[in-house]
Amino acid sequence: MLAFLPRMPICCTTAFVLAAKQNRKHFWPVLRASFISSCNKPEVYMNASTLVLRAAAVRAYESAKTLLAMLGLAALAGVLLLPLPHESSVKAVPGLDGDAMKTARIAAGPIQAAAETPREREQRLVTEFIAKRYRVSEQAVAGFVSTAYRAGDQYAVDPLLILAVMAVESRYNPVAESQVGAKGLMQVMPKFHLDKLSDHGGEHAVLEPEVNIVVGARILREYLRRFGDTEAALQMYAGAYDEPTAQYAAKVFAERARLEGLRQKAKKQSV
Repeated sequence: MLAFLPRMPICCTTAFVLAAKQNRKHFWPVLRASFISSCNKPEVYMNASTLVLRAAAVRAYESAKTLLAMLGLAALAGVLLLPLPHESSVKAVPGLDGDAMKTARIAAGPIQAAAETPREREQRLVTEFIAKRYRVSEQAVAGFVSTAYRAGDQYAVDPLLILAVMAVESRYNPVAESQVGAKGLMQVMPKFHLDKLSDHGGEHAVLEPEVNIVVGARILREYLRRFGDTEAALQMYAGAYDEPTAQYAAKVFAERARLEGLRQKAKKQSV
């Protein structure tokens, strides 16, 4: 009887595995048969061991799947249950009274935008004025104004003079075209200024707002240097140099005077 003790765990395990597939009332006969068979036939003992190992492997696999599923559910639940960030970045500090908390919230408020420079303020006021007066998109006008200021810096021409010419010539219409062939915001005549347009891709670029403004500013600079007088330069720009009343120049001066008022306003606001 003692010789069979080492085999008893295997026999019992085998009986339990087989009992899972059969009726419970047959449990003891199966246990007895497996015990006797394992004692008399070594190969039965080996088969029983194999069954036990397979059963253990299956249970381990199922346990691992169950554990991983539970971990996944726990992780998902953790993400869903995380608290949302509070609107205020100031955490409550023990002993901090209401007034101090308000001060802390103000100090930790949103970062303010950088202050405008006088030049930026001037351009903004000019843009808003032109867009409202001529009923043109403010976004489009902002591009025209910015280009006029850059061209003014490049050719040493007052950008307000450039914008005033633009107002009189086309009323800020980038596709305006006259009967004599002047085109764009500054009403440039391509046939007379092909040398200047060649630096920007040729005659077909004359209707591009930036090209038109830059070329127009360059033409103005040439006339200002040639005549040394703004009125004469403007009359030459309009092709009316010999016109005695200088009506074109007067219109440009009146428009620039309006814009100059905005420049002075911007300077006062910066003080």
